[in-house]
Amino acid sequence: MSPFLTALIASVTILVIILATDLGTRRVTTMRMMRSVIAVALIIALFVHSLPTSGNAPTFQLLGVGVGIICGLVAGALLPAHRGADGAVHTTGGLGYALLWLVLSSARVLFAYGSEHWFAADLVRFSIDNKLSGPDVYANAFVFMSLAMVLTRTAILVLKRRRLAAAPSDPSAPSASADHSAHRPEHPATAG
Repeated sequence: MSPFLTALIASVTILVIILATDLGTRRVTTMRMMRSVIAVALIIALFVHSLPTSGNAPTFQLLGVGVGIICGLVAGALLPAHRGADGAVHTTGGLGYALLWLVLSSARVLFAYGSEHWFAADLVRFSIDNKLSGPDVYANAFVFMSLAMVLTRTAILVLKRRRLAAAPSDPSAPSASADHSAHRPEHPATAG
């Protein structure tokens, strides 16, 4: 399968699952979070055929992981969470969130297409100059980027769910981030 077709299938699959589960106001459930992680794990199983370790290949693939973590942090920030009237934790995925995933997915597909049609010779020269061993390095870096982005976004959802689930449900109760002195009982002599 060509790198372009691989990138297209992987990117569209992840994009559809993420947008289907995160756009709009959605309850944060374990299944919702696991659906995208399972999808990326399947993508890895289907499309990562080798793990190049010569030259700068490991560093380049780790660079994909690092970029994925940064993008996942941005995605998590664009997915605000709140406790709904039902007491469950919900997120609201809007236009900015959708655009982030759409732009990154499109960039992966365009790069794969360009590597076959627009800048194949330049990519070969870049690979030789930087000791990168073949197209699997690039495909892996993009797949690892996707995995890191999804895992980081999922970790942020878990943290948001835990934080909001532990917060008092009464809006008049002090928040978890309030000054600790607000939680001490007042002494009758100091009440005023």
